[in-house]
Amino acid sequence: MPSELIAQSPIEKRDDSRLLILDRKTGNIEHKHFSDIIDYLEKDDILVLNDTKVIPARLIGEKIDTKAVCEVLMLKEIDKDVWQCLTKPAKRIKLGTIINFSDKLKMECIEILDEGIRNFKLIYDGILYELLDTLGSMPLPPYIHKQLIDKDRYQTVYAKNIGSAAAPTAGLHFTQELLKKISDKGIKVVYITLHVGLGTFRPVNVEDVTKHKMHSEFYTMSKETADILNNHKKRIISVGTTSTRTLETIKSLYGTFKKCSGYTDIFIYPGYKFKAVDAQITNFHLPKSTLLMLVSAFATKELIFKAYHEAIVNKYRFFSFGDSMFIK
Repeated sequence: MPSELIAQSPIEKRDDSRLLILDRKTGNIEHKHFSDIIDYLEKDDILVLNDTKVIPARLIGEKIDTKAVCEVLMLKEIDKDVWQCLTKPAKRIKLGTIINFSDKLKMECIEILDEGIRNFKLIYDGILYELLDTLGSMPLPPYIHKQLIDKDRYQTVYAKNIGSAAAPTAGLHFTQELLKKISDKGIKVVYITLHVGLGTFRPVNVEDVTKHKMHSEFYTMSKETADILNNHKKRIISVGTTSTRTLETIKSLYGTFKKCSGYTDIFIYPGYKFKAVDAQITNFHLPKSTLLMLVSAFATKELIFKAYHEAIVNKYRFFSFGDSMFIK
């Protein structure tokens, strides 16, 4: 993976990004731009988008006792004002450690977990998300070294339900104008929510993939979305691996779509039989990631590696701010 192909910043116009079309049946590959996606969607298709909103939850603070600098990434709220967080350097944060971020926000470590994860009790004055807007930065992946000038570029244009530790990046390519054109063509656009957490971007470090532990992530589906999906006439097209995992979780649990919410730790890798999704839009993923395994399960490892090779030869932009692929 040539490092110069890792996108460091978003493209100026969201739907000007490139789009690789991969046909699972024929193995044929086409090179387009994302705005061309409308030509590959048909009347009565259903496009499923994840409307989660990223929390600007990367915080830099200092320990009250020693003034040592600590970084905290808030992952998810597990109880009232109790958050599970990824910490760095984790060895500095013991039980009872208090980290100060401002005169309005502090955190006390109340539980130590594996892999640098800690549970913190939040102590704050005011409205938490307003404080995070002021104090926090977007939790960009570690391979992005450029500072993000506009926080909204790490949000989809339809982001609504706040709670994610990372963006559902396949959705970053849509504009409101493109979504309107898609709706006007007779394609139904529906929304689910999956709050992206640690499970999505943790690499697989075990030889036997069945031993890999997925962290659970919260999802929800409305009755309106469920009813539309249950009455679909053509394809269900998921936008991003997070939408895919949500749809497959619900269909696996209930055999149908229904109003529901819960936590999923579904891990999809080659051999998995898809129950809900007929096609998907997805970005190009990191090596050794569960996301690369998911798309390999959908289109076969051979086809995915062929597509990635073509993308590298054609100098596509990779990962979170990179280009995308439509697997049909």
